[in-house]
Amino acid sequence: MSVVSAPSPASVFLRELRKVAAFFRRDLLTAWSYRLAFFTSWLSLLVQVVLFNFMGQIVAVDKLPTYGSGLITYLEFVAVGIALTTFMQIALTRVQAALRGEQLMGTLESLLLTPTTSSTVQFGSVAYDLVFVPIRMGIFFALVALVFGASFSWSGLLPAMVIVMVFIPFVWGLGVASAASMLTFRTSRGVVGYGILALALTSGAFFPLEVFPSWAQDLARLNPLAIAVQGTREAMLGGTGWSGITGDLMRILPFSLATPLIGAFAFRGALRRERRKGTLGLY
Repeated sequence: MSVVSAPSPASVFLRELRKVAAFFRRDLLTAWSYRLAFFTSWLSLLVQVVLFNFMGQIVAVDKLPTYGSGLITYLEFVAVGIALTTFMQIALTRVQAALRGEQLMGTLESLLLTPTTSSTVQFGSVAYDLVFVPIRMGIFFALVALVFGASFSWSGLLPAMVIVMVFIPFVWGLGVASAASMLTFRTSRGVVGYGILALALTSGAFFPLEVFPSWAQDLARLNPLAIAVQGTREAMLGGTGWSGITGDLMRILPFSLATPLIGAFAFRGALRRERRKGTLGLY
């Protein structure tokens, strides 16, 4: 009688990694199949820049914070905020939208019945963003510089991308928690929208934090988006390099470690509840 040995942890890891690659390929092909939406998202981004460019003409330069050795324009200041808040908006809804799409197509239950861990499903849903977001960010800064004459410290682009990469798990964790809410209540759009608005308004993405009341400035110190925006500005506008972002990375890291764990715990709890009730496939 032959005994079938259990697969080694390494083989299990490689098997799950191949599934993540399949998720990435699916999302890439899906995004490219909707070409109008793909290019329209870029157009809406540039429209925001145009609007803020005109707004910047009525903003006194001396009212803006300084980075490095010189003054900056309002467009340069706000471009960093636009890049990060737009990324956060997209990434927060990605996991939820992916699972909601599976629900509406009637394939969610079938997907979760396959020998695929829930962590692989969650991570696979954002694998495309992990690659696309830094590329999108670099292209965005290049377009703002070429079209509108903004000046950035290009030596700070790589440190800025590292900040974004460390910031991504925080956003991913919020997205997974939102997906858990969607499994339970069949919708969480309002919660996500208000959450993005609250984080954006207290981040200093569009206005200097110095114009806020002192209590709001203190609150912003606990906002991971505010920390990421500030660190990215130091890198892209102040040219501080790697030494200037170390403190910001250390402040973001606890949030990026804790939030995915909270999101995964909430998602697994929601998944167990729906399976127990037999309502996983309902929408």
